[in-house]
Amino acid sequence: MKKRKDETLRDFVSEQLKDSRFREAYEEATLALNLAEKIASLRKKLRMTQSELARRMGTKQQAISRLEKGDYEGFTLKTLERIAAVTDTELEIQFRPKKLKRAS
Repeated sequence: MKKRKDETLRDFVSEQLKDSRFREAYEEATLALNLAEKIASLRKKLRMTQSELARRMGTKQQAISRLEKGDYEGFTLKTLERIAAVTDTELEIQFRPKKLKRAS
């Protein structure tokens, strides 16, 4: 039986995650992507354009676009607090145990 492409990719990533440098970069990229998605999702839920969010924050649309890109890693607490303030939301930062890896 032929493997599906996503299974092959999953296997490749699993193998690469054994390398600590790759794993660290992967985890950082995943964190940045998740945060970018949360910002974009919040903005869309509030039916705001990037330009509107930027105007309320006192910045430019290009800055919001950068924040919503999955490869941006320059988030600051101050910026996240400003997003929360202008969207009338509460910023919550959590530390929780990492998920245990399943045995193969």
